[in-house]
Amino acid sequence: MSNLKKLVIEPLRKTNPVTVLVLGICSCLAVTAQLKPALVMGASVTVVTALSNLIISLLRKGIPNRIRIIVQLVVVATLVILIDQFLKAFAYDVSKQLSVYVGLIITNCIIMGRLEAFALSHGPWESFLDGLGNGLGYSLILVIVAFFRELFGSGTLLGYQVIPQSFYEAGYQNNGLMILPPMALIVMGIIIWISNKDAGHGTAGRETTTQK
Repeated sequence: MSNLKKLVIEPLRKTNPVTVLVLGICSCLAVTAQLKPALVMGASVTVVTALSNLIISLLRKGIPNRIRIIVQLVVVATLVILIDQFLKAFAYDVSKQLSVYVGLIITNCIIMGRLEAFALSHGPWESFLDGLGNGLGYSLILVIVAFFRELFGSGTLLGYQVIPQSFYEAGYQNNGLMILPPMALIVMGIIIWISNKDAGHGTAGRETTTQK
């Protein structure tokens, strides 16, 4: 049971696909100007990662090695098309905001990486949890970046004004740089730096304890 929990929990920080493995960076930078599209993108990638892991794990013994990449792409593309159609039907405004980036989930390195590294060699339940954990780890970073960009760039969260009007009357101004693409890279870099710094301290602490 503890190993199953690790499959979900560890990708949130220790083996996060974005901050540790540096995968899926492009979409992180593209959809984080506002929190709502970041949440939808994160949820979409999580669903595709978990279900594609599950499906490929179920099929793994019957997939010839020479065509495994093609089969993986077909499974992922089918799931992405279903997600895209669902968003167009039930969240059209968000679908327009995400634009082509939903379709580009097909080429997300996190998804293909987990299929190759995990789903092809593990059982269905473990593969599903691995996909779920890595999708949630990706979503967590998206949400953090989008939170700060929308808050300081627009003064809103999920489209609702959160910075009091009195602040603006007193001279406060939104930081327009936060909603520009370069700032997404800067915020992402800060998050990766903090994550790696904490991980380094944790490793140093364990080494000191071992030496004692």
